Amino acid sequence: MLAPETLALAEAKVPRYTSYPTAPHFAPSVGAAHVHRWLGAIDDAKRVSVYAHVPFCKQLCWYCGCNTSIASRYEPVHHFLEVLLREIAQARRIAGRRLRAGHVHLGGGTPNALSAADFGALAHALRAAFRFDAETQFDVELDPRTLDPAMIAALKEAGVTRVNLGIQDFAPDVQRAINREQPFELVADKLAALRAAGIARVGMDLLYGLPHQTEESLRATIDQVAELGAERVALFGYAHVPWMKPHQKLLEPEGLPGTAARWALATAAHVRLAERGYERVGIDHFAYPDDEIAVARREGRLRRNFQGYTTDAADTLIGFGPSAISAFAQGYAQNHTRLDDWRRAVEAGDPPVARGTALDDEDRLRRAAIERLMCDLELDLDALCRRFGVEGGAAAHFEAEFARLARMQAEGLVRVEGAVLRVPESARAFVRVVASVFDAYLEPGHAKHSVAV
Repeated sequence: MLAPETLALAEAKVPRYTSYPTAPHFAPSVGAAHVHRWLGAIDDAKRVSVYAHVPFCKQLCWYCGCNTSIASRYEPVHHFLEVLLREIAQARRIAGRRLRAGHVHLGGGTPNALSAADFGALAHALRAAFRFDAETQFDVELDPRTLDPAMIAALKEAGVTRVNLGIQDFAPDVQRAINREQPFELVADKLAALRAAGIARVGMDLLYGLPHQTEESLRATIDQVAELGAERVALFGYAHVPWMKPHQKLLEPEGLPGTAARWALATAAHVRLAERGYERVGIDHFAYPDDEIAVARREGRLRRNFQGYTTDAADTLIGFGPSAISAFAQGYAQNHTRLDDWRRAVEAGDPPVARGTALDDEDRLRRAAIERLMCDLELDLDALCRRFGVEGGAAAHFEAEFARLARMQAEGLVRVEGAVLRVPESARAFVRVVASVFDAYLEPGHAKHSVAV
C-alpha cells in the first residue's frame, strides 16, 4: 500500500508540461496577426517541426481524450482534407519560402481515417510547403484496426520513416470495456505488412488505469509488445477527465482502479519493461538502448514538446488542423478546436488561431527549468540563470521556489545540493510535481489536469 503522504502526491493534479505556459493559460489576445509575424521571422537556417492533426476516427474509444469525432461517411473527411491543404499552403505563403523540415508528425484522431489517395495528397502538400531531405523524420500515428494495404502503400510512397500504433492493452476484457477490440494477431499481421513495405521503425502506446486491468494482464501485454519488436513504448496513465470528455463516463460502470491500484499497475509495468530490455526515458517513454531517444537521454539532448519526449531540437513547431498548437520563439498559438470555426478561418484566408500566449524572458527561463527537470531529472539553477542573464543568481531569483523544494526534499521527492536539483529514481514518477514548483501560472486546488500517477 502507498503511504498516505505518497498517496496524496500521486493524486496531485499537475500538467504534463509538454509546453510552458500550458494550454489552459492561453488567451484570445494572441491571434492571426501574431502568427503572420512569427512565421515571417523564422530563421531560415534552422529546421522546423511540423504537426498535422486529423480529427476523425471510425469508432470512438471510450478512454479517448483527443480532439476527434466519428466519421460515419467519408465526405466530411475529404472536405476536411481540402481545407487542411489550404491551411498548409497559406502558411507557406506567409512564411515566404519553404522552411526546412526536421520532424514531421501526423496525429489525431486517426491519420489513417484518411483514404490512401487523400493521405498521399497530404504528404505531397507538406513536401510542397517544406523542404524534406535525408535527415527529415516523418512519423505517423496509426490505428491497426483500420490499416489496409492501400494505406500501407501510401505510407511507403510518402516516405514515412516511423509509425506509432495505438495498442493500449491486449487483454480482451479490457478491450471490450474501452470499446477498442483489436486482437494481438491482427496487430501482428499489420505490423508484418508495414515491415514488408520497408517501414520498420515502430513505437506502441499503452495505457494503465483502465477497467479490468491487473498487474498480470498488463505484464502479458508488455510481453506481447516486446514479441512484436516495438523499439519504443509509451506507457501513459489513463487520464479520467469526464468534465472535458463526457464520453469517458461510459467507463465508470466498469470500475476504474484507484490511486493505489494505479501505482501498482504502473510499477509492475515499469519492472516488466526493464526486464524486456527497455530503458526508461523521462516519465512515460521506454526504448531499446540503441534507439536514438534513449541515446539522447544519456547524452542530455532529450527534449519535450506536444508529442511528448523527442529528439527533435527545433525551436519552432508549426501545427495544422483543428486544435493544433504551434510553438514559436515568441510564443504559442492554438488553432480553433471546433471544426467549423477552424474551416471558416482558413477559408477567410487567415491563420485559424483561436488563442495563445506571447512569451517573456521569465517564461523562457521557467520553461527551460521545467523541461530539463522533465527530461534529465536534474537541474543546475545557477547555470540556468547564467544562460538567461539573470542577475543575482538562483538563490535570489528563486527564493520562494527553494522554500517549496526544501519541503519536497523532506518528503523524498528531490535532493537539493546548493543550486543543483536531482530527482531520485525512487521519485521519478513525481517529477511533474517537482517541476510544478517553477510554474508561475499554476493555481493549486484549481487545476483541472490529470493526476500525477
